[in-house]
Amino acid sequence: MTRGLAIIGNCSYSALLKEGSVEWLCWPRPDSSFVFGPLLDREQGGAFTIEGVDATLIETSYVENTNVVRTVFSGNGGSFEVLDFAPRFSLYDRFFKPSMLIRIMRPLSGEPRARVRCRPTYEYGLQQIGRWRASNHIEYAGFPTPVRLTSNVPLTYVEDERPFLLERDRHLVLTWGEPLEAGLEDTAERFLERTVDYWRRWVKGTRVPRDYQQEVVRSALALKLHQYEDTGALLAATTTSLPEHPGSGRNWDYRFCWLRDAYFTLNALERLGHSEEMERFLEYLRNLAEENEGVLQPAYRINGDSEAEERVLDHLSGFAGDGPVRIGNQALEHVQNDVYGEMVLGVSRLFLDSRFVGEVPRHTAVDIIQGLVDQIDARLEEPDAGLWEFRGKTRLHGFSVLMHWAGARRAAEVALALEAPELATHARSVEARAREVLETQCWNEEVGALTQVAGEPQVDAAMLLAVHLGYFEPDDPRADRHVDAIRSALSVDGSLLRRYSVRDDFGHMEAAFTVCTFWLVEALVIIGRTDEARELFERLLGLDNGLGLYSEDVLPDTLEQSGNFPQTYSHVGLINAAFRLSRRWD
Repeated sequence: MTRGLAIIGNCSYSALLKEGSVEWLCWPRPDSSFVFGPLLDREQGGAFTIEGVDATLIETSYVENTNVVRTVFSGNGGSFEVLDFAPRFSLYDRFFKPSMLIRIMRPLSGEPRARVRCRPTYEYGLQQIGRWRASNHIEYAGFPTPVRLTSNVPLTYVEDERPFLLERDRHLVLTWGEPLEAGLEDTAERFLERTVDYWRRWVKGTRVPRDYQQEVVRSALALKLHQYEDTGALLAATTTSLPEHPGSGRNWDYRFCWLRDAYFTLNALERLGHSEEMERFLEYLRNLAEENEGVLQPAYRINGDSEAEERVLDHLSGFAGDGPVRIGNQALEHVQNDVYGEMVLGVSRLFLDSRFVGEVPRHTAVDIIQGLVDQIDARLEEPDAGLWEFRGKTRLHGFSVLMHWAGARRAAEVALALEAPELATHARSVEARAREVLETQCWNEEVGALTQVAGEPQVDAAMLLAVHLGYFEPDDPRADRHVDAIRSALSVDGSLLRRYSVRDDFGHMEAAFTVCTFWLVEALVIIGRTDEARELFERLLGLDNGLGLYSEDVLPDTLEQSGNFPQTYSHVGLINAAFRLSRRWD
């Protein structure tokens, strides 16, 4: 479903492209309305396409070690390439990352003919957009700020959407807000050179495992694009409303920051060696912890706002006609108590990682951790919606208790580092309580696993993280039983895992959730079943979308990618599993 879809961006915005078409672009922020959204509606989603009139073959790839996309159109009349990118490079000791999309067309052979269409829209396709033409650009009216296409393609051909002979390099620069006032060709070429250089330098500064380097680099580049650099927040995905599986109604807006992702994302950034990205995300998390006085919700907007009313946009047909299209997410209103342990695991790096130690005053650090431990203590046996956000009812979810245990254990470590003995004693007491609940209410001897809900027999793929987090030691005989029980119950084909098997608010889960299978890979490595893990991991690598990118889900019948795209959690899972599985450099 997302095969051949590529992402570009500059940590201020991202865009998705396929075969010369801008399928998704939101401005000015990733959670704003789309300016181009044919991904969700071909009629009302606008269009910005470059077409090869006689092309019989279209090939898409990334310029090596960059987030610059190259599309080659080939046909009987000749061939040409299109280079698409969002400018990003260092300028005046800061990063230059404007709301600007640059498209460069270059003839390669023969006499190729091309066509350009540019029809931006806004308010999710409801805003009427006008346009007027100046000497070298087209201005689009109806936006809250100037939107301008500056180009040396004859503007008449763009306005009339007529084919033209591509006899030399042509440049198109679309801007939101500040227009391009400098020379078009020189600026576009210079920005391309500097953007390619930026990404290649960033990749050179990336730590990679000995094995699976190309896959890790592409995942790292995708992860980087999902950090909204202004605040440090990390989006769960670029898109909204791509269905988890066809006809399911499981179409959600993922352009928010989920706290449940934080710990694992920080692990990935740490493994990659990108401390600046870690620091920005930690600052975002710290702001949330302090601003909300310890009381947290599952997800937040990228500016830290706690509200995002979920609405259905009935006027949009949806991805491949498969609606509904939703903006906002009800998850921001849920009670998911696992967030407190996850927040402890996340912000603890500020106090335990020597690169960040000292940035937060000791009394503030103690107050932050104490507030989170108090919340874990108070909510330890409180029913909630669980990390998969069940909407119909609340229960005592095993994963929430597991994160209470992990958060309290880490809080005790932080307390010792901060020389706060009373906090350490309190945290250890909460850790012991959480372990008792897991042992007496969540471990099911007959099933052979920690279960999804206390006192119930069903399993949950998220409970594989009991192995990752050290709840089971690798030589604990229960670890093998636990992993095998989850794999047996949730596998759709002997390997790919669903999140759970019970009926929820929308029926039964059909698709495999990509990150769950990466979690299984890691768990197998930890308990010493490396060959089994490698076979599974390499199968997963063969299921990418053709450009090294992953959606949220995999459809079991066709093994196609499905769901929101690219999914940060999927790429974090790939990175962590690759490092866990790879041979050591020494």
